[in-house]
Amino acid sequence: MMALMVHLKTVAHLRGRGDRIAKVTFRGLPFYSRVAENCDDVAHFNETFRWPIASRLDGNEMLEIQVYNYSKVFSNRLVGTFCMVLQKVAEEGHLELTDTLIDDNNASIKTNVTIEIRYQSMDGTVGVWSDGEFLDVPDDRDGMFAFETDSLLSGQSHGSGTSPGRSLQGSIPTFRKEEEEKEDENVTNSFGSRAGKGVFSAMKLGKIKISKDDHKKGDEPAILDMEDLDRKAMRLAGSLDPDTISLASVTAVTTNVSNKRSKPDIKMEPSSGRPVDYQISITVVEARQLIGLNMDPVVCVEIGDDKKYTSMKESTNCPYYNEYFVFDFHVPPHVMFDKIIKLSVIHSKNLLRSGTLVGTFKMDVGTVYSQPEHQFYHKWAILSDPDDITAGCKGYIKCDIAVVGKGDNIKTPHKANETDEDDIEGNLLLPEGIPAERQWARFYVKIYRAEGLPKMNTSIMANVKKAFIGENRDLVDPYVQVQFAGQKGKTSVQKSSYEPIWNEQIVFTELFPPLCKRMKVQIRDSDKVNDVAIGTHFVDLRKISNDGDKGFLPTMGPAWANMYGSTRQYTLMDEHQDLNEGLGEGVSFRARLLLSVAVEILDTTAPEIMSSTEVQVEGVSNISESATGKIDEFFLFGSFLEATMIDRKIGDKTISFEITIGNYGNQIDGVSKPSSAKKKKKDGENEEEENELIQNSSEDEADEESDLVSVSCTPPMKPVITDRNYFHLPYFAKKPCVYIKSWWQDQRRRLYNSNMMDKIADKLEEGLNDVQEVIKTEKAFPERRLRGVLEDLSIGCSRFVTLANKDVNQAGRTKLDRERLKSCMREMDSMGQQAKQIRTQVKKNTVRDKLKLVQNFLQKLRFLADEPQHSIPDVFVWMMSNNKRIAYARIPSKDILYSIVDEETGKDCGKVKAVFLKLPGKKGFGPAGWTVQAKLELYLWLGLNKQRKDFLNGLPNGFEEIKAAQAGPGLQSVPPVSLIYNMKQVFQLRAHMYQARSLFAADSSGLSDPFARVFFSTHSQVTEVLSETLCPTWDQLLVFDDVELFGEASELRDDPPIIVVEIYDQDTVGKAEFIGRTFAKPTIKMCDEHYGPPRFPPQLEYYQVYRGNCTAGELLAAFELLQIGQGGRADLPPLEGPTDSERGPILPVPLGIRPVLSRYRIEVLFWGLRDLKRINLAQVDRPRVDIECAGRGVQSVLIQNYKKNPNFSILVKWFEVDLPENELLHPPLNIRVVDCRAFGRYILVGSHAVTSLRRFIYSTPDKTSTNWATAAKLMNGYMVLANGGSQPRSSPSLSSRTFSRPAGDISVNMDSEPSLRKMDTVVKLDATSDAVVKVDMTEEESDKEKKKKKKKKKGGMDEDDEPDERVLDWWSKYFASIETLKETLRAQEVAQAEAEEREDLEIAAEAAGSKTNQKSKEKKGSKDKKKGLAADGSEKRPVKAKVDELLVYNKELESEYGNFEDWLHTFNLYRGKAGDDDEHALDDDRIVGRFKGSLCMYKLPLSEEITREAGFDPNMGMFQSIPHNDPINVLVRVYVVRATDLHPADINGKADPYVVIKLGKSEVKDKENYISKQLNPVFGKSFDIEATFPMESMLTVSVYDWDLVGTDDLIGETKIDLENRFYSKYRATCGISSNYSVHGYNVWRDPMKPSQILAKLCKEGKTDGPHYGPGGKVKVANRIFMGRTEIEDENGLKKQTEEHLALTVLNHWEEIPRVGCKLVPEHVETRPLLNPDKPGIEQGRIEMWVDMFPMDMPAPGPAIDISPRKPKSFELRVVIWNTDDVILEDDAFMTGEKMSDIYVRGWLKGQQEDKQDTDVHYHSLTGEGNFNWRFVFPFDYLMAEEKIVISKKESMFSWDETEYKIPPRLTLQVWDADHFSADDFLGAIELDLNRFPRGAKTAKQCSLDMIRNEHELPTISIFKQKRVKGWWPFVARDENDEMELTGKVEAELHLVTAEEAEKSPVGLGRNEPDPLEKPNRPDTSLMWFLSPLKSIRYFIWHNYRWLILKVLGLILLLLMLGLFLYSIPGYLVKKILGA
Repeated sequence: MMALMVHLKTVAHLRGRGDRIAKVTFRGLPFYSRVAENCDDVAHFNETFRWPIASRLDGNEMLEIQVYNYSKVFSNRLVGTFCMVLQKVAEEGHLELTDTLIDDNNASIKTNVTIEIRYQSMDGTVGVWSDGEFLDVPDDRDGMFAFETDSLLSGQSHGSGTSPGRSLQGSIPTFRKEEEEKEDENVTNSFGSRAGKGVFSAMKLGKIKISKDDHKKGDEPAILDMEDLDRKAMRLAGSLDPDTISLASVTAVTTNVSNKRSKPDIKMEPSSGRPVDYQISITVVEARQLIGLNMDPVVCVEIGDDKKYTSMKESTNCPYYNEYFVFDFHVPPHVMFDKIIKLSVIHSKNLLRSGTLVGTFKMDVGTVYSQPEHQFYHKWAILSDPDDITAGCKGYIKCDIAVVGKGDNIKTPHKANETDEDDIEGNLLLPEGIPAERQWARFYVKIYRAEGLPKMNTSIMANVKKAFIGENRDLVDPYVQVQFAGQKGKTSVQKSSYEPIWNEQIVFTELFPPLCKRMKVQIRDSDKVNDVAIGTHFVDLRKISNDGDKGFLPTMGPAWANMYGSTRQYTLMDEHQDLNEGLGEGVSFRARLLLSVAVEILDTTAPEIMSSTEVQVEGVSNISESATGKIDEFFLFGSFLEATMIDRKIGDKTISFEITIGNYGNQIDGVSKPSSAKKKKKDGENEEEENELIQNSSEDEADEESDLVSVSCTPPMKPVITDRNYFHLPYFAKKPCVYIKSWWQDQRRRLYNSNMMDKIADKLEEGLNDVQEVIKTEKAFPERRLRGVLEDLSIGCSRFVTLANKDVNQAGRTKLDRERLKSCMREMDSMGQQAKQIRTQVKKNTVRDKLKLVQNFLQKLRFLADEPQHSIPDVFVWMMSNNKRIAYARIPSKDILYSIVDEETGKDCGKVKAVFLKLPGKKGFGPAGWTVQAKLELYLWLGLNKQRKDFLNGLPNGFEEIKAAQAGPGLQSVPPVSLIYNMKQVFQLRAHMYQARSLFAADSSGLSDPFARVFFSTHSQVTEVLSETLCPTWDQLLVFDDVELFGEASELRDDPPIIVVEIYDQDTVGKAEFIGRTFAKPTIKMCDEHYGPPRFPPQLEYYQVYRGNCTAGELLAAFELLQIGQGGRADLPPLEGPTDSERGPILPVPLGIRPVLSRYRIEVLFWGLRDLKRINLAQVDRPRVDIECAGRGVQSVLIQNYKKNPNFSILVKWFEVDLPENELLHPPLNIRVVDCRAFGRYILVGSHAVTSLRRFIYSTPDKTSTNWATAAKLMNGYMVLANGGSQPRSSPSLSSRTFSRPAGDISVNMDSEPSLRKMDTVVKLDATSDAVVKVDMTEEESDKEKKKKKKKKKGGMDEDDEPDERVLDWWSKYFASIETLKETLRAQEVAQAEAEEREDLEIAAEAAGSKTNQKSKEKKGSKDKKKGLAADGSEKRPVKAKVDELLVYNKELESEYGNFEDWLHTFNLYRGKAGDDDEHALDDDRIVGRFKGSLCMYKLPLSEEITREAGFDPNMGMFQSIPHNDPINVLVRVYVVRATDLHPADINGKADPYVVIKLGKSEVKDKENYISKQLNPVFGKSFDIEATFPMESMLTVSVYDWDLVGTDDLIGETKIDLENRFYSKYRATCGISSNYSVHGYNVWRDPMKPSQILAKLCKEGKTDGPHYGPGGKVKVANRIFMGRTEIEDENGLKKQTEEHLALTVLNHWEEIPRVGCKLVPEHVETRPLLNPDKPGIEQGRIEMWVDMFPMDMPAPGPAIDISPRKPKSFELRVVIWNTDDVILEDDAFMTGEKMSDIYVRGWLKGQQEDKQDTDVHYHSLTGEGNFNWRFVFPFDYLMAEEKIVISKKESMFSWDETEYKIPPRLTLQVWDADHFSADDFLGAIELDLNRFPRGAKTAKQCSLDMIRNEHELPTISIFKQKRVKGWWPFVARDENDEMELTGKVEAELHLVTAEEAEKSPVGLGRNEPDPLEKPNRPDTSLMWFLSPLKSIRYFIWHNYRWLILKVLGLILLLLMLGLFLYSIPGYLVKKILGA
């Protein structure tokens, strides 16, 4: 029995008196001791604990003892912990020791513990150990077990078999029966214990019983390698479930059989550092609720260092700007995304003063880019004041922000009449999931110290200094700079120190959660001239925090961050300096920095808080050495098995390879020794050791504890030539090795967890690629493969949870480690559950949807696997020549890290990996980066030095080790310096190079002369060169004889080296140019195997060819590697000799491998050539087209005169060719255009390769089925847009009902009773939708009455003004249609949200986990809100006035109708070299013309019946009934409606756009009608141009910017191919409107009436009909349609007509069988404007449409008038009657009394210059004022857009007036007049004239609520009411930002049109005409010095009358009393004397 026993003796030096208890943990299984009661400073436990174990004890496992103070009542308190690594125990089996404990902070305490440990291992038996790893118990249930565990998952324990209270003396936990029933719920996969390499889950053991002899040699447990098992299963063809068998992926390299070799990376070029174009467009719409009184706000938009300002708006708190700014950048992506967008509002800025900041809002560009569509649209940004964080919100800015990279297209939400998004809270400018109320937080970045810094000064200066001063200094002065959210903080500079210690923290104050993703930490070298970066590290806040419900605030460290950058030699001009700034991949280790990040949320109410957000720098205390983990010794071993493909430039000098990890192993420019003599060695743990260890000088090291000198460099060697381009190093049997010892903090756990997740992700990715491949190649059962993938994923996840849980107590774990572990375990757990869940839902039809879901898993896994806290630095492999660094490869250390648990091991650890070396830095971009500098076969192993025994295990077997010479004989453990292979196998490689397709064009002709070079080991061979093609078919077999490979035969069989294939373009001069590269693995046959199915002969496969990161074509080839045995080559399968005498000795690909061919006929339709550019300055005159496919082809006729007629005279030709049966292997078809010049010369004009012929394969139509499929397809496509319009085009019922009926007569009811308005029952075209038609109104009218009573939606038209025909124009129709478009889009969003929600709910419902449920509930909440909004919209729908509509497409018409290539295809002709920009963005420059035509291919022979059809023209082949291509004259009518979001062309951020239209030679410039300073101009123009197709068929519509001086600039243009539209069956000549009317705004535009069009379509399509029947019916084919039959002319007379019926059919033409398709409706299309200078980035959009009329038809009517609506002139008369309760501002002159001199000011927004004031009501003592004063505001107003139109010059220097559109808002303000100082502002109110609250009847009822609850109160519109009177409140904000009531005004608003105003004019103020009477003001309002008495009377009496009366009364009383007292003596005397 293997067991570990621990005897716990005593714990001493305890403090205090009490009960103690100890807990001893090993492998996650804890035992508790008994309680030692009432002990003083020593506790005697004297207890033994025993763990039976199943796998050998590994040297790095931990034993942990924790001592607690025991309490019966409270929880136990931890005294301290003792952890030890059991390495010594594992080696010696027995150990006694006494050691101290450490407390929570990793500091050691006095208390110590004495223990004795024994470990016994009895070989040959397998023990049982209760950690749920693997239990050798009789498997009654087919290899599934259940067991009890003292849970690994503390939260989910399954009961406990052992009570923690008693120690388990070797007992095995009991098994209970009921546990087995539980098995199914909490499937605890019992996994194999870790003795072998693999993990084998007992679940999979289910079906395959393992035979006895699989027990490996008896001493290891019975576990099989998963891979072994799979392979055995394959060989035995075992009964494995098909889900688990992986299909051979097409990229053959990625599937890996065994585990000795890892996958090479195919993509070579680093993509990160290269600059790209970005455009950021920001529209500042308006600001609201700005804090401050009467301000003049300006908005400043700042991105990075660029600032732009809006204009200033005067005295308003809610300015309206609507200004558009564009910023252009050309920077690398991550630099772009780190830039900060800052919006700030500045108050009263002018030329002299910078203004005061009101508030700012910050967000990084990355946040915007990660939004859906890369944009925020119409969102409100919350402003906050950075200098005062205790204040709340400072206002809101409404803006749009969009970030466009190259090739992103932005869907702009439609820009027509926006109803104001007044709901600010619901539309905040924040990403989803961020709370609206963000809190202030402090971000603490603590910088402790750094080490390993490079020299940053020349040593010359240092030597001079040393000579003078005599001291040696470190050559670097480092400081750290941290950038975050646009702010920078710096630490102090540590002079001259390679190992600086700062101990400082930088504190940022920022809102939390921050909208900036990354923090940039940079070590810089301080220098007098300029500081340079030494290294940069980015901290991604998303990775160090978690926003979930169990999330945590950003936290990190203390942890070391490794920094990489340029090589370490110091040069004055470092060419790779960018690398140190964090751009691109670092090529060398620079330094490491110890830092930590913490966040604390501030309580802004606390009094002591700093209110500014300035960056602070403070000191912090030092942290202990061990806080970042225990330092351990690591061992890195590498062996170079092969070095080939060495670039020929460096082939002449000797070459060596160097491996470094950190600074260890770096011999040229490694560690700079710190000069300070501070080397006191502490416990051998100090990092300073590295300096000595690295300089391989000290010989004596070898004997102390048999230590070894590191060997980091291979011996130099001269390369040998391989072929013209490459050399190789002759390693052959002797392979050099390197090894390095290094010391790092042991934080392997972090890397292990990453590795596990990475492996799960890799497996998932591979599986998903397989599934996609299966779907792409249309093989069977993709759903099975996906189920297998999900199965693997869920097993992987549960396995992760089991393993990751082990590391709960390791020294140096940071808070982030703990939190990250928890959140990763939660995520993985839920992902495993969901995977199980989704697996059950994968069906054949849901595969694609589920695939998308699973791809999200992949992204999440990759995100989780990226570990934010570094530990061991990456390993660099450098190729050195002449002591110079030439090329490098960087290998992440986690990929080669060893662990005894297989899943935790890095994916390349102990495996042979093909590594390609590349040039450092910018040299590696572009062409230089594609060429391989060298290819290494490299074996690497990195692990703890004490686990070193396994480091050679992964090498191919069959070698002897050669030790270093100086290592004495006794040292067995020294690693080898080289390996000698004494086993070698000889092979023959056969490369079957069949063909390549879609190669990169490398010559100026647009073609290449490709040949392929195949490399295998040190051999290479070349195919022949095929000239002038992009799709070469080499059909060549390359044979490599006598290839020697070293190692055991069986291993080579599973793990052959990879084959590299490079494709080049042969040039006549100079060397061949690189096209691309691909990798392949050969199929291997050993000499004892049979050459035959299933593996041989191998199949041709497609290999993707890469050029850098871009694809450059595909190679079709097969490779086989055949072992040559004793019998020599005679035993190999025979080769056929060269068959083709012309090709000389070239061997063709043998028959079994080349594809099976059959005969095809390819018909080509030659239509014409277009837009051919000049060739060598000569024009193309007589072009011809050559078509070639698989060596056969056909030529078109010559075009005699290209200028006169570019069409071909003979349309159809054909040729026959042998093509492979398998469609996927079809070769491409090449189209080449040549120009025939004099003397029989031909010049290539351009070429095009059709890579896939599949879309041109003709399949015979199935006679019986009508074309429901296509109808259904089309309908589903268009239904979305059509539904929800004011008249439904098609409805769900139609599709469901008609498709189920047999083909007979199908009636589609187009009912014309107006009362039927149920959309879901009848498909009907609404007769009533035309406002003119007076149909009998019955129910409709009563309906209307009802509707009138309901309150309407805001902004909806009032039903009482039913739109009158005179009012309606084309724009009414347009705006109504845009409303419809918006509603449709909204509905789609809601539908999508609902679908997602259903999906979530399904998953949640079936996954038992409550967590998912919780999430979906939250999601649901938010979605319900959305739904609610949409639903509101739909319920308010019916109120919309009935206006005929057209379809507004928010994209080009082409994209809706498949480019109109229904029978005429356009092939772009290319010439010239392809651009190497990302994804060939420059291809447009290479287009030299277009070939129009089509192809049709079919297998021969063809069935008879097609050719026998009536009217079959044999000359036309399959292209029957095609119009003729003679020239035809056409009238083209272009309507340009408007442009939106134009790119500004002038300095002022605006443009002056006008339209230019070109077609052939004719050009129409509309220059004089330019629109001044407008980025959203409304053109509203139509242009007529006559053209002749085919000569003039490309229409260009451009928008130019008018300039007063200089040439006009192109803003953008769009091109439309009119010819394809003209000939398309979709009938794109003139859109078909939804209703037919003969006059009015909806007049029929086409010269042909609907009935004529219908007749023509039926005739062309050979369709029966149309037959018009009585009762408004028409029958076409077997469909019956219904509709109206009468029409009304201008005079109101009704006539019978069939047009409505015909139109109904046309609108539903897609339902007609066989010929039906959707006809283009009346529409407006939105086309992006592009500028050739800025390829791929939209410069705005233009809305337009084109009508075309053939000239041989009757002429069309006049063009529709779409000129922009003229704004209507109105006059708003505002009478200010009275004010009340105005606050009193002044003190009276004499009496000190409160009073105010009130006046009222008013203006319409945007017209501040025309502000008007009343007279002053002086000395109001009560706040009452009487005015009777009239303001008159004339303005121009656009009803449809609800905007006022203002034309004014922007400044005195402006050339012309600019037109602004502004919402109609009236501002009234109340002021206090002062004579000498400025007037005081008291309060204001702003009324939106479209919707403002009704005024109160009396002043009493008027209150603040009218403003506060604006949304709830009913609103009125002055444009409907015309006259309104009432009281409104004035408000201002007090110091605390609260609204307060500052007065009330009684006003009357009266709106009259300009005509009415002329008829009844009124005067301003109180003037004639129609004067107002004088207000009745109290007299004091006259100046007090005019009538002093009066005013005194008024003042004194008015205010003090009661006082005066009281005083008078008192005086009277006193007088009486005085009199009384005065006269009483006399009276008394009189009385007494009785006188």
